[in-house]
Amino acid sequence: MTELPSSDHRPIRVLLADDEEMIRHSVRLILRHAEGIEVVGEATNGEDAVRVAGETRPDVALIDVRMPVLDGLAAIERLLALQPRPQVVMLTTFGDEENVTRALRSGATGFLLKDEGPQELISAIRAAAAGDAVLSPGVTGAVIELMLNGDTGTRRAPASGPVPEQRLAALTGRERDVLALLGRGLSNAEIGRQLGIGVGTVKTHVSAVLVKTGTDSRVQAAVLAYRTGLLS
Repeated sequence: MTELPSSDHRPIRVLLADDEEMIRHSVRLILRHAEGIEVVGEATNGEDAVRVAGETRPDVALIDVRMPVLDGLAAIERLLALQPRPQVVMLTTFGDEENVTRALRSGATGFLLKDEGPQELISAIRAAAAGDAVLSPGVTGAVIELMLNGDTGTRRAPASGPVPEQRLAALTGRERDVLALLGRGLSNAEIGRQLGIGVGTVKTHVSAVLVKTGTDSRVQAAVLAYRTGLLS
């Protein structure tokens, strides 16, 4: 998993792309007061976002879905072709299944709705910079449904494999707790706060959960949590 952007403790560099000035202004104000985060560039469309990202080398790109010239979804592939490649988080008011599916298929780190609060936005940027998947709680349910229906293009467990309940048999009690929180879309830092453990310990548990359950990603782990009743 990718560590925080540098060993010299430099700020997390953020690119903000949105065609609405009000949104960019609001996000900029929120991040201005966030410790360890710096907005290094802004863009009003996907084409400019790719250009500015190449110039500013952001760690995280917050990209609106619907923009003129080149929309955010179309810009993802070009952003991920940059070196170094930024983590791309889609920031949008549109939480419909089609956008979620396209964003995840294209390689986005996550999907964040614009109605999230300031702290959720800041936490999402830090999680994305650390390589964590970022999904708004309002989007997690849609992602789970898409995964259950096999619509994200992500490899699913073979039909001949263990039934979901059997795949939990090797987990410790703490690993089950971690799996349940993954199912709620929480980042490593949020899981650590919930369980009173360090982020490093959370990463160890997440890795163990993925290996023991035979899941390929945090999203697949969330699906498993849903299917086995760990989520209410």
